[in-house]
Amino acid sequence: MTAPLWTSAEAAAATGGRAIGDWAVTGLSIDTRELAPGDMFIALKAARDGHDFVAQALAAGASAALVSRVPEGVARDAPLLVVKDVQAALEALGRAGRARLKRKAHVIGVTGSVGKTSAKEMLRTVLGRQGKTHAAIRSFNNHWGVPLTLARMPRDTKYAVIEIGMNHPGEIAPLTAMARPHVALITTIAAAHLEALGSLEGIAIEKASIFGGLEPGGTAVIPGDLPQTPILADVASSLAAHTITFGAAARNHHRLTNVTVSHGSTVAQARAWRTPMLMKVSTPGRHFMENALGVMAVVQAVGADRARALVALAEWVPPEGRGTFERLSLDPVVDNMTVDLLDDAFNANPSSLAAALDVLAGTEPMHDVGRVARGRRIAILGDMLELGPDATAMHAAIAAHPAIPAITRIHCVGPLMRALYEALPEDQRGDWVETAQDLASRAHGLVDAGDVVLVKGSKGSRVSLVVDALRKLSHTR
Repeated sequence: MTAPLWTSAEAAAATGGRAIGDWAVTGLSIDTRELAPGDMFIALKAARDGHDFVAQALAAGASAALVSRVPEGVARDAPLLVVKDVQAALEALGRAGRARLKRKAHVIGVTGSVGKTSAKEMLRTVLGRQGKTHAAIRSFNNHWGVPLTLARMPRDTKYAVIEIGMNHPGEIAPLTAMARPHVALITTIAAAHLEALGSLEGIAIEKASIFGGLEPGGTAVIPGDLPQTPILADVASSLAAHTITFGAAARNHHRLTNVTVSHGSTVAQARAWRTPMLMKVSTPGRHFMENALGVMAVVQAVGADRARALVALAEWVPPEGRGTFERLSLDPVVDNMTVDLLDDAFNANPSSLAAALDVLAGTEPMHDVGRVARGRRIAILGDMLELGPDATAMHAAIAAHPAIPAITRIHCVGPLMRALYEALPEDQRGDWVETAQDLASRAHGLVDAGDVVLVKGSKGSRVSLVVDALRKLSHTR
């Protein structure tokens, strides 16, 4: 039988609420579509009021619901935790979940403009082999995602990995104060959320606020080769007991000395202080290896076994939509009638797009069956959002990236990507469309056997629709 995550008495004490009934829950859910029997349903107010779904949640097997009132259609003796404010109660539950961790547990906070989720998942993989490891599902990194992750933590967690994100100034500090990490990792600083923060320096200052929540004796892990590194290092020196830098320059504590990117993996020689390491991840991309180096710095900071972590790291693959590499078959009979797909459709900014284009340029297309010519490199690029007043110029500037000449055809999706389309040489222009659906509807004409295809864009550009359409080709063609 699964041990309870929260009893009614514990949850009431943590939140200051009133428990109706004597109950225990084994999980927490904010979405009835993902609710498991035994969960406590949390009636948050977002686009819809969660109170409208409490009866449905209880009927689906929820053991209790966290509410600010008894909703219509719910019996007054139903298993509920009634509080003044559901969001505030969730935050209190998160703080209580963090407080009950055993003294030897390690909490790791992860933030950065790019690579937060990948680094979090790497840490889940490498630390999960060395003790019970808890991390958020997906990108639960905001004002409800962080407390939910903390409140979902099993009591016997040894390593907790908490992703912390932001859209506006001042968001990171209260979240890291709630998580109280022993180690805080910043993956990188890049042009994401410029619309809200104005400059890369402003982004660096906001990201560095993660160090304000560090536990006494805590460690800051920062990228060492950025123009904004001095800002990060200055804040870390005042708020962290220890600072570890990672990057390619010789001055870094953790240093990449050689990186080799192949068709489906990346291998690097590195040094941790003065100790050599051979690192591998099972996906192409130098940027993944840079994240991995930061992860290995965290491994050292929490005192985990480095050799076991390196073995586990080699088995890690990116989450869907964040640089996954897959081979699609276009013919069920002929083995080599395939297309290689780089699915990076979850998020985009100039830095992450540059890294993805480098991967595409470095990936060799295959020889097509039935012809001598080699397959093509194709990019399908959606708008990069939240870049502020210079967004159009940033899109046009992609045409000058060194990887662009190696790409045969570039299809552009969205009004901002029109600037790139117009800046490209005519022989590289594919289609420009207003919406991703326009391109997805004719996916069969975008690729041929032997091609390698990158799909990249901000989530709001919905270029994932093109990914879905390309995957369906392997079943319809």
